[in-house]
Amino acid sequence: MTGIQKYLDRLVSVIAICLSLWHLSIVAGVGSYSTMDIRSIHLTVMLVLVFLVTKKSLIPNDVAGTTTETGAAIKKAPSRDSVNLFVRVALALISLATGIYTYLRWKPIAFSGGVTSDLDAWVGVVLIILVLFAVIRRIGFLLSLIAICFLAYPLLAPHLPDVISGRGYSLERVAIFMATGTEGIFGIPLGVSASYIIIFTIFGAFLNNFGAGDFFFRMASLATRGTRAASAKTAVIFSTLLGMISGSAAGNVAVTGTMTIPMMKREGYKPNQAGAIEAVVSTGGQIMPPIMGAAAFIMAEIIGIPYREVMKAGLIPALLFFSSILFIVHLRALKSDMAISADTGPADSLLSILIPGLRFVIPFALLIGLMVIGYSPFRASFVALIVLLIGCFLFEWRDLKNYVFKVLKSLEEGALAVLSIAAACAAAGIVAGVLSMTGIGSQISAAIIGISAGQPVIALGLTALMAIVLGMGLPTTAAYVILATVVAPPLVQMGIPNLTAHMFVFFFGCISTITPPVALASYVAAGIAGSDINKTSWTAFAYGITSYILPFMFFFGPALLMDGSAFQIILAVAVGLLSVFCIATAVVGYFLRPLGIIGRLVMAASGLLLMYQSMLTNVAGIALLLGVYILTKHRTASVPG
Repeated sequence: MTGIQKYLDRLVSVIAICLSLWHLSIVAGVGSYSTMDIRSIHLTVMLVLVFLVTKKSLIPNDVAGTTTETGAAIKKAPSRDSVNLFVRVALALISLATGIYTYLRWKPIAFSGGVTSDLDAWVGVVLIILVLFAVIRRIGFLLSLIAICFLAYPLLAPHLPDVISGRGYSLERVAIFMATGTEGIFGIPLGVSASYIIIFTIFGAFLNNFGAGDFFFRMASLATRGTRAASAKTAVIFSTLLGMISGSAAGNVAVTGTMTIPMMKREGYKPNQAGAIEAVVSTGGQIMPPIMGAAAFIMAEIIGIPYREVMKAGLIPALLFFSSILFIVHLRALKSDMAISADTGPADSLLSILIPGLRFVIPFALLIGLMVIGYSPFRASFVALIVLLIGCFLFEWRDLKNYVFKVLKSLEEGALAVLSIAAACAAAGIVAGVLSMTGIGSQISAAIIGISAGQPVIALGLTALMAIVLGMGLPTTAAYVILATVVAPPLVQMGIPNLTAHMFVFFFGCISTITPPVALASYVAAGIAGSDINKTSWTAFAYGITSYILPFMFFFGPALLMDGSAFQIILAVAVGLLSVFCIATAVVGYFLRPLGIIGRLVMAASGLLLMYQSMLTNVAGIALLLGVYILTKHRTASVPG
């Protein structure tokens, strides 16, 4: 089977490269495709790739065949690898056949006013099953189970208790609704995957393969050279820069952690502390503009605003997030009395780093500038990609073979990076489709309003809890879509601005990657650091505690989302920085000198008061901060030495 697998691996590479080129050609204006054309082709190829890419077995050990006590396979039973390979290829072929049928049938169905056949329904059932299998293969059982529960609702609604009962639908009706229009599987989430996300993952792959990560790391190292906790601050700045071009928390940990975590351990951080710091700062990549997590693009589509508005709203919260972890690593270094990092050799000059890095800086600045002046995100990223390719060619034209190899590798990796996101988006489309079809969303909204007694703060607390629980087992994209369609509407009904409600949900979906007991970013960081998973997860939770407070801050202070005058925004940022600083001191237990339990509680209270963003609470919070400062300063001065 090794030979066949090698052939399939090559086939996967060819398909992935062709898919990337096809998506880029659409952005370039080559060819004309309808929305449903793009989404159906995108999903079809993604399903084929999901089943062909070597991930994990679809066949359990006890099904694929038995073994003897010594582990030798019984010859009369097919080997696990061969059966698994056969199932994967079969599912890929079924995906291709289903996709071709859907592509050919959607126009006749639309032009006939919705006239369908029994075959349309059965193909719809097969497509739903394929999506569920793809989700299990790429993400896990939980999202698939949630989708199945939602699919079961329209079939069982008349037999459920009155609170959640509703009109029933046949399996045929459900399958056709999900698979033949743009309100089910081919809805907004998949549309975002096929238009925005894949273009940005291709752009990110090009940056990565041509050396942008190394450039960012050298810039971060130069900025922190000769400072206390230099390695940890390098990790924060590096992850901030990398987060601008990547929207994956676990992916950021895998890329940056291999460099930063060993550095932090050498500097004196414990393994769980080094892993926790990296997990937290990498999580910020999902909320850091201009390329935020995939859910941010879906947010723009659901709310109906340009992506640049989402990007603008996320800027200050992201900077506060990274500021808080900078405060924590610096205070931790002071508390542990870490020495200022010694210069181990001649430092690279700024120009020696910046001049070769212009091939990354110029496209990146162009990307931001084009989106600010009104270009669509995918058109802006396409133009930036062309400039990047030209710049890299000017630096690497002497080694043309390597240049072409990097281009092809980037096209392949860019497409494959979307597999999990596309599967999650298709499953999220099923959830959104059921809500649209049955109207149960209004019943859920009424229940949330009733439970919270119409109080926005209580509703936000319930929403935060739901987001964290869902995020423990789901990717941020799927968790956000479910919450945006179920929880965000009642928040808006209670008077919370639409963007604020969705940003609140988005934030908590993102930070679920560092929330125990299931904290994916912390797990990856713990593996690199060689530390205990649970200890690293809880340390990351403590270091990232500010991120659980930030969403409430921009509810109380809309200016943090750039909603207000220049004075209001500047004031909100200043108060926000004070708030996250106070909370950081409470977490670490250090402010000029180690703090006792009372001092930490007072600093935490100061931070929470400043979070409220009103004149009275601002004065009270600053008064508590000054009180702790004066007392601590006095005690420090009275200590001899």
